[in-house]
Amino acid sequence: MIKKELHTFFTSPIGYLVIGLFIIINGLFLFVFKTDFNILNAGFADLNSFFFLTPWVFLFLIPAITMRSFSDEIHIGTIEILKTKPISNWQITLGKYFGALILISIALIPTLIYVYSVYKLGNPVGNIDFASTIGSYIGLLFLASAFIAIGLFTSTLAKNQIVAFLTAVFISFLIYYGFEFIATSTTSKNIFIQKFGMYEHFQNLSRGLIDTRDIIYFVSITIFFLVVTRMRVEQI
Repeated sequence: MIKKELHTFFTSPIGYLVIGLFIIINGLFLFVFKTDFNILNAGFADLNSFFFLTPWVFLFLIPAITMRSFSDEIHIGTIEILKTKPISNWQITLGKYFGALILISIALIPTLIYVYSVYKLGNPVGNIDFASTIGSYIGLLFLASAFIAIGLFTSTLAKNQIVAFLTAVFISFLIYYGFEFIATSTTSKNIFIQKFGMYEHFQNLSRGLIDTRDIIYFVSITIFFLVVTRMRVEQI
């Protein structure tokens, strides 16, 4: 099932488009556009801009990848054929999940050139916080994992891919930054509410602190949405 998903991604423009857009968007903001994200204009060499920007790119890019996962199958009727094959609903769900996760992982690999660039731009050369960088990449993978699970779930809710896309963006935004916004919108920060959001846990990992509580949080979100996705597949 994973091979089928990867075959779908890379025998059509989808996979190449996703990787290309991801690299181009980040490259433009980090090195071309004269914004606060531009590394060359920042006056110091770090990847904070990249790790701040990428979750927001994922917020739209990942739902665009997953929106057709089940909605397209439901719309054209191939989901019924898929379910008659000797594979379980879990295998169908996990196949689509790992296919999308591998695609995002491949898209992240070329960004390692940003790490090399910052390494060389540092004064002195090599002045880069590797613990924070590694933690941030781990955080991005966990974040992508959760967004993919959410996207797969929303793609089971509607035949229309646009509806699936918008629903995934809304739920992902709500869980990623909604709780952070609520927690910080009052005069005193509500730490309890803040811990419900992905933003807080991603920030913890970005500091290079690999805390099991943050990992358990992301794994729990991912498993929850994969479970409800499988339940939806069973009902279709």
